[in-house]
Amino acid sequence: MAKVVAITQAFKTLAEVETRLGLSRSERTEFFPEWRSPLPSLSAAENDRLDVIRQRLLYHRADGDLLEGSVMLLVASPLLELAGFYDPPFKLKAEAAVEVVVDDGEEVLRGRIDALILQQNFWVLVLEAKKTTISTRSALPQALAYMMANTQPEQPTFGLLTNGDDVLFVKLICQPAKQYSLSRVFSLYTLSEELQTVLQILKRIGGAIAPPTPGGAD
Repeated sequence: MAKVVAITQAFKTLAEVETRLGLSRSERTEFFPEWRSPLPSLSAAENDRLDVIRQRLLYHRADGDLLEGSVMLLVASPLLELAGFYDPPFKLKAEAAVEVVVDDGEEVLRGRIDALILQQNFWVLVLEAKKTTISTRSALPQALAYMMANTQPEQPTFGLLTNGDDVLFVKLICQPAKQYSLSRVFSLYTLSEELQTVLQILKRIGGAIAPPTPGGAD
């Protein structure tokens, strides 16, 4: 019988994930163009909503560190809503259970994704939220393992890692080789324009996976 281990316990470092799951990192610009310019423009209403999100973040952050639940409520969930991931053609699964089989079936790694966005059963976006005392980079091994649990690897899977203060995007492909790449870190707490860029990237990812229908909104 296969040994069952929690993903959070199985992978503590990036090297462990790369070795056991056969992953390599690509730093080619053309591998992950979705986070770079040109990005879609934002409406005045969207910018107003972003101002509210940031002011709420600063207001609650002034009282101290935020836990994962607060990061989801104050930052991650509003961004997903603004980017259109709560509406057709996308579906949301919260606390989605996943597993990865390793070592020729000798071990099964299990975990739960904070939020998983799907489009016609294809994974679009994996969201991993951490408390503000944990860096976004430290969540990378866990997030990559979750992304590797995608059983339909025909298209790229994107990840969004956030601790409320910062956001890091990840892109993973499994064909023809298992590779991933990272965006730069966006500082929501420090710079107001970073929040705008994060929303623009989310909108670009959503548009690349599910382009708007002819005659629909841009």
